[in-house]
Amino acid sequence: MPSPLERIARDAMVAHGLEPEFPQAAKAQAARLPPADGGGKDLRSLPWSSIDNDESRDLDQLEVCVEEDGQRRLLIAIADVDVLVPKGSPIDEHAAHNTTSVYTPAVIFPMIPTSLSTDRTSLNPDEERSAIVIDLTVEEGCTLPPSTVYRALVRNHAKLTYNGLAAWFDGADPPSAFAQVRGLEAQIRLQREIAEQLRECREAEGALEFARTELKPVVEGEAVSDLRTETSNPAKRMIENFMIAANGATARFLRDRGFASIRRVVKSPERWTRIVDLAAQHGGRLPASPDAIALQGFLKARRAAEPDTFEDLSLGIIKLLGRGEYVAEAPAQPSLHFALATQSYMHSTAPNRRFPDLVTQRLLKAAFAGAPAPYALPELRRLAEHCTKQEDAANKVERLTRKAAAALWLTPKIGETFDSIVTGAGAKGTWVRLVPTPVEGRLERGAQGLDVGDRVRVRLIATDPRRGFIDFARA
Repeated sequence: MPSPLERIARDAMVAHGLEPEFPQAAKAQAARLPPADGGGKDLRSLPWSSIDNDESRDLDQLEVCVEEDGQRRLLIAIADVDVLVPKGSPIDEHAAHNTTSVYTPAVIFPMIPTSLSTDRTSLNPDEERSAIVIDLTVEEGCTLPPSTVYRALVRNHAKLTYNGLAAWFDGADPPSAFAQVRGLEAQIRLQREIAEQLRECREAEGALEFARTELKPVVEGEAVSDLRTETSNPAKRMIENFMIAANGATARFLRDRGFASIRRVVKSPERWTRIVDLAAQHGGRLPASPDAIALQGFLKARRAAEPDTFEDLSLGIIKLLGRGEYVAEAPAQPSLHFALATQSYMHSTAPNRRFPDLVTQRLLKAAFAGAPAPYALPELRRLAEHCTKQEDAANKVERLTRKAAAALWLTPKIGETFDSIVTGAGAKGTWVRLVPTPVEGRLERGAQGLDVGDRVRVRLIATDPRRGFIDFARA
């Protein structure tokens, strides 16, 4: 019998046009898959490791750094999902419909069957796997590093976690894998050093860095026992820098070979004037026109001067920047990602859980073979629009179920007051997010004169877990 939260999640999937179950044809395909056809370079002996969340089982990427002949190279191995999920197959059709895995507190709705995503196409420890490798030379200075992409056979020698590595970075005991895998500690130190070099270059170019906190409800049986928060840490930021570098290199690789592709963009912010006003409230000055380098300089200064409230400022600016979206572009056409300060960026590093990454994988293989692109530009444009729409739907499902869990947890607290920050203000209403517990709800009374980024004291007046409603009034 599904729990109330699981029923809410399944109903939300259907309501937003997502399929909560795999069709029978996809299940049948998963049950009779042939052995994977590996190929490419044999890189199994390199000290690859995965670094992910504690609970992650769908491991999409491995990392390793190599020093030779006075050069440093960063290699990112991406799970070869296409080798077992060909274009047009039943599993691919389901993946193309949902376009993403959906993660809710009670249940996960994977994009492809878990017999693949957590096993045969997951880069699990001590397993030989076919992969796509992005190979970047990391040079001094901030020029775009030379890079190439190719197929390879790899082996994960250690499954590491963000929290375990972050604790070690902070002085705690090293992960047990360091004693089991020769040279792993030195390898991770080198990776951190290279990640910092990449971060400094991105920052100099105007890439934005925020402080973010995410709500993680703890579900035990049918009850929500706790609301925990997850924040970024040095290990997460290290992998983020690697993935950004890999995604940029992949976009340039396809562009240089004349392939149209699906890019990931964040357009120049429409509410820049409000960002300027918000900066002024915190003692900063920004130019009248959108300027990523100026904004990053302001954020860096505020992080140093106001560490206790920087997360609130980050949240306000993230909301004002607007959402990311997918667009399909011809190879010579730039596509701006304002927050990352780049005109060549795509999603390619998570094919177990994102459909655009799987599409990119097929484009890469065609480029390797000198074959025609498996997707024409008009088809890519339809897919990009659909992927953006389904990503929005998945985000709504995830928000609803997190809010349903939060509403269950908050119900006994009706009448209490909380600190909050305004996260949305417009004709459809005003929304606030509690501080420090990142629970979002609607401000039903007292919203006059408030805008995104304002801080306000609120009182909890009602909850409706089934609909994910949490209502506040200005205290």
